[in-house]
Amino acid sequence: MTSKKQNYLQQFELKYGCNPHQKPAAIHSLEGRKLPFSVLNGQPGYINLLDALNAWQLVQELDEVLGLPAAASFKHVSPAGAAVSVPLNDILKEVYDCKDLELSQLATAYIRARGADPLSSFGDFISLSRKVDVNTAELIRKMVSDGIIAPGFDDDALKLLKEKKGGKYLILLADTEFRAPETEFREVYGVGFSQLRNTVKINEKSLLTEVVTKKKQLSAAARRDLILASITLKYTQSNSVAYALDGQMIGIGAGQQSRVDCTKLAGSKAETWFMRQHPKVRNLPFHEQVSNVERTNARILCIDGGMTDPELRAWKSRFSAPVDALPQEEKAAWIAKLKGVSLSSDAFFPFRDNIDQASKRGVNFIVQPGGSNRDEEVISASDEYEMVMAFSGIRLFHH
Repeated sequence: MTSKKQNYLQQFELKYGCNPHQKPAAIHSLEGRKLPFSVLNGQPGYINLLDALNAWQLVQELDEVLGLPAAASFKHVSPAGAAVSVPLNDILKEVYDCKDLELSQLATAYIRARGADPLSSFGDFISLSRKVDVNTAELIRKMVSDGIIAPGFDDDALKLLKEKKGGKYLILLADTEFRAPETEFREVYGVGFSQLRNTVKINEKSLLTEVVTKKKQLSAAARRDLILASITLKYTQSNSVAYALDGQMIGIGAGQQSRVDCTKLAGSKAETWFMRQHPKVRNLPFHEQVSNVERTNARILCIDGGMTDPELRAWKSRFSAPVDALPQEEKAAWIAKLKGVSLSSDAFFPFRDNIDQASKRGVNFIVQPGGSNRDEEVISASDEYEMVMAFSGIRLFHH
């Protein structure tokens, strides 16, 4: 009998596993297949590759379904952000610190993915669905990031990226011809698990056919964003809920035991994303030498009301004038302007509290599997807020 190890076509050692004391660590290809990537630069880590392989599947599927360049910013096996290439308005260009830059379609997708939750994306693993151009590489070169996976790189783009992190930046070339086996495996505490890979197709037909609310109309933008959010959840640690707007994720709540906590967490991130566009936040009086990362951190502190006396003293040198946290009533008035948000849930809503929470963050469109004992209560709540909700019948748990 041939051992499993002899069936590996490719394998290599990793520096360590999830933690430095977990040695040895390695990856192996299975079923006589080649690995789905090759290493162009750097030394992959265990978590790097978990991020890369999940992120690559996400952007590949987004591009296939929506026909647009796609990007994902991954941290700890869940996306901090994901997006497709939709042009940025002037306010978002300012918020994302790219108002003076010419952006390619691919660069636009990444700046949206990275801009969703920049605190979480700090030190991310990047995945891009198309060949990396110089414009995108120039953008990535300025970001704090651990690595990238993409289906190709222009020569000049690859040269730029190889210079990151003192030449140690991890660069993976995805194999676009690779097809994963139908069955996937894992091991926990000496017990082997196997299951059919989640190959469910997420598109308008599978996702948005059964609209259950009184309002039925889904705009083209809402359809795109509901698909974007649902494909993102397919590769997000469950329980998970995701908010999308204008071709990008604006809030992802991952790995919570309570679904309403997912909805609240994702909603809080969506609020912060929108508050970063408030004129007072955009116009904080920074000294010119303050870096973009420090500006982002200070803006979010101001939004969250975290500018306590010790923090203000610590940040005082960055500002050319006194700064106060935004009053709650001013924040509430601004958040009330957020509209047109699409929300997807990886499993059914068991109670209407999720709908109540979503209504506070500009959600007008929802897709969820349905199937709860309280579906009628959830539908009724959606009708109260004049939302459009579809039942997909597709659960998207990912562990």
